Amino acid sequence: MSKYGYVGKESDIPQQAFKANAGVLSVNDHIALSQENKLTQYGQLELIETQTHSTDVASIDFTSIQESTYNVHFLTFDDFQTASDNVQEFQIQLYENGVLETASVYQSAFQRGRTDGTFTEYRSTGLGYMYINQNGGNATNEKSCGYVYFYNLGDSSKYSFATQQTIVTQLDSVQNITFGSSVLPQASTVDGIRIKPSSGNYSSFKASLYGIRYS
Repeated sequence: MSKYGYVGKESDIPQQAFKANAGVLSVNDHIALSQENKLTQYGQLELIETQTHSTDVASIDFTSIQESTYNVHFLTFDDFQTASDNVQEFQIQLYENGVLETASVYQSAFQRGRTDGTFTEYRSTGLGYMYINQNGGNATNEKSCGYVYFYNLGDSSKYSFATQQTIVTQLDSVQNITFGSSVLPQASTVDGIRIKPSSGNYSSFKASLYGIRYS
């Protein structure tokens, strides 16, 4: 019997590795393989970094995103609030080999819906950022939360895509939901993510970046 509880002839015992787990595993074997990143678990979330701030900051950067390990990244954020009222947009920009891309090369399309019954479609092929949401306020509870999936960031042969879904309590206290997608139509290695308001600072926020293993 092997370290990982394989039942069979000794000559048949495989090397335990991702996509090569075989035999009968005990609970302890399962835990050990998981800790060694050898257990086949498609789609597992692995925390890369969490950032929390309660003082004014102009932007939030994730610069160690482990792009060579993960093909899909998952960003969550909550309690985002701006220091100024009526901030038009929350935005994302990407670092390509350490250089922040700020030119008008991003493309975004999304739907916005308000709880007062107003629905609007937005789209653009010449933005300097990926869109998250808009019309944030700075009164009590006028905050934003949501999530963004990123695809192909570390693949230099592919475009970098994102899909997002968010909700924000706007400056007029009406709830605003958005969902949509964006693309950086350049084949490049993306190794960092910046989150920023279109003007002013964030006064508070919590953001966590995860990698999705073996996606």
